[in-house]
Amino acid sequence: MGKLDLNRREMPKQPSHIRRRNFNEVALGYTPELAIAESQRCLQCKKPFCIDGCPVEIDIPGFIKCIAEGDFAGSIRTLKDKNCLPAICGRVCPQEEQCEELCILNKKGAPVAIGRLERFAAYWETTQDKIEMPKIAPSTGRKVAIVGSGPAGITVAGDLIKHGHEVTMYEALHEPGGVLVYGIPEFRLPKAVVRRELNYLQKLGVKLITDFVVGKTKSVNQLLEKYDAVFIGTGAGLPWFMEIPGENLNGAYSANEYLTRMNLMKGFQFPHSSTPIKKHKNIAVIGGGNVAMDCARTALRLGADNSYIIYRRSEKELPARLEEYENAVEEGVIFHFLTLPIRLIGDENGWLKEIECLRMKLGELDSSGRRRPIPIEGSEFVMPMDAYVVAIGNSPNPIIPDTTPELEIGRRGNIVADENGKTSKDRVWAGGDIVTGAATVILAMGAGRKAALSMHDYLSK
Repeated sequence: MGKLDLNRREMPKQPSHIRRRNFNEVALGYTPELAIAESQRCLQCKKPFCIDGCPVEIDIPGFIKCIAEGDFAGSIRTLKDKNCLPAICGRVCPQEEQCEELCILNKKGAPVAIGRLERFAAYWETTQDKIEMPKIAPSTGRKVAIVGSGPAGITVAGDLIKHGHEVTMYEALHEPGGVLVYGIPEFRLPKAVVRRELNYLQKLGVKLITDFVVGKTKSVNQLLEKYDAVFIGTGAGLPWFMEIPGENLNGAYSANEYLTRMNLMKGFQFPHSSTPIKKHKNIAVIGGGNVAMDCARTALRLGADNSYIIYRRSEKELPARLEEYENAVEEGVIFHFLTLPIRLIGDENGWLKEIECLRMKLGELDSSGRRRPIPIEGSEFVMPMDAYVVAIGNSPNPIIPDTTPELEIGRRGNIVADENGKTSKDRVWAGGDIVTGAATVILAMGAGRKAALSMHDYLSK
């Protein structure tokens, strides 16, 4: 073995003082030269542990080897054999906790940049005049309905269409993509990237119907009258609140509402778009995950003077990706750690004007493996604030469980499904956040992959 190359190639990105005021993509992607140099660091291990860390089991050494040899077409072909959304996964998946964590070079602190290489291969494909299409099996005559067009549903649709089944995808909103379009800001995942991946599915033969609310327009049972099988991948779109006084004041949002206004309803283009957006000066985002970072960074781009993140634990316990936290710091987001909001205070017109908070300290480890935050008695203080966004998590929307009584439902309103996505109801599968609660894009895709295999096995019989 030659000398290890521990020079992990950084990806160019917009300077922080420029990007904090625009919605253009922050990371600019690898050039071909950077991609080849980074891919040549891969050791091509005989036993590639990186694959074990990938929920959809991409042949990671295989697609990287193609890049190293300049065979970009072979690289994207290898990726799409297991992953129908490489351009998306290359941007938003937490590779540092999955495939890259298991990379042998991670022992030296410099894992191969698998996600960045995946993104590069997907981008290269967009520069080609013709996109290579996979083989589609002869029609089986079987019909499948996919409820929800997020990452789980897209994966099931992509897998089943290739097996020759007729696939129709139903989306409640006016634009398909689920959380990929309404929940992730433009500067992190451009909508054009999502549309391109969905257009690819449609070229494969997937039918797409929008503005169709399953549970209202038609029930799951009514779909089963027409389809041989149904997959439910409606995500977790019901926001959690702190349940503290004042959360009904004007200027208080859930992260879902705030990001949907900006993303799907194009609030960031107001007045050129039709969605009116109040320009807040001081905005507090509650939570420490990627969604909280997205909200706080969006606020700056909308012209806020100050954007704060209030988090009840310390910096060490932040659940957000390190990359997203670092980007937020670079852009000027102000962090208040070990702080808990306890009351929102409004003015005489019902608009938020202050947030009362409490200082915290860390105690012993709790069930999450993190130190439990404990209130410090008498430490209350008030911060002037005209906007508040709560980003502490979500539960599944109850509309399908409420209209499908045969489905077994868990304690948090999630659909109960086995390891293959099979639910308690005959001919119905489910996967992604509707089953697990809010999680990552790639985990939803992994669930979709298992459900698709199970559904194909059923449909084949």
